[in-house]
Amino acid sequence: MDQWPGLTLVDDGPALADAAARAIAEAAVAAVAEHGRFTFVLAGGGTPRETYMRLAAPPLVDRVPWDKTFVFFGDERCVPPDHAESNYRMASEALLSKVGMSPERVYRMRGEADPEEAAAEYARTLATVFQTKRGGVPRFDLVLLGLGLDGHAASLFPGSPASKEIFRTVVAVHAAAARIPQRLTLTIPTLNAAARVIFLISGAEKAKVVKATLTDGAILPGSMIRPTDGALTWIVDRAAASLLSPERTGQARR
Repeated sequence: MDQWPGLTLVDDGPALADAAARAIAEAAVAAVAEHGRFTFVLAGGGTPRETYMRLAAPPLVDRVPWDKTFVFFGDERCVPPDHAESNYRMASEALLSKVGMSPERVYRMRGEADPEEAAAEYARTLATVFQTKRGGVPRFDLVLLGLGLDGHAASLFPGSPASKEIFRTVVAVHAAAARIPQRLTLTIPTLNAAARVIFLISGAEKAKVVKATLTDGAILPGSMIRPTDGALTWIVDRAAASLLSPERTGQARR
């Protein structure tokens, strides 16, 4: 069954980064033309890093209206911003520090703070920036996400109470294993309120979870993110799509 019409199939990781960077630039230009600013939610991880590096280089760096771009984060590990595992640090090194982004338009999650306090603080920040009323949800122009081997997206893990949260926009995620940092994450209703969501998925190790999500009907956090009134795009390389049926990949855009 074809429940996922937004599949874009690319050859490999570099092609994925190129396609994603172009899609982000196009979304930025369109958002600014429509309402004067571009609100962009960044993802962490290796695949987005390559995308960010392409956005920070010609020709795309000159195409994106950075002076009208507002950057947010889909999730963050509870570590200081200079920590090796910080999503903010990765994004800053690969993109933000290279494009002249004003710090006033970069809204990071304070991973170094108490998790519950940091989640509440970020929720207040979103309410202020988007001028939402009590109980309202911000509408981002674009959310970038990856997909974990277990089907998690942002820091919404299978079986986690955070994946079932319907009232708050941002929550703290308390990891079961002490060696795994606690996290902060946007919730599923917040992600589903976006005008557009783009998943980036690369590598043969993701083939099973891609198949489970796109064709097997598995109930995973990644499969629960489908914008209510927006567009959903999955940019997947051939290795990650290797277990999808020829009919399914044949319907994908290239």
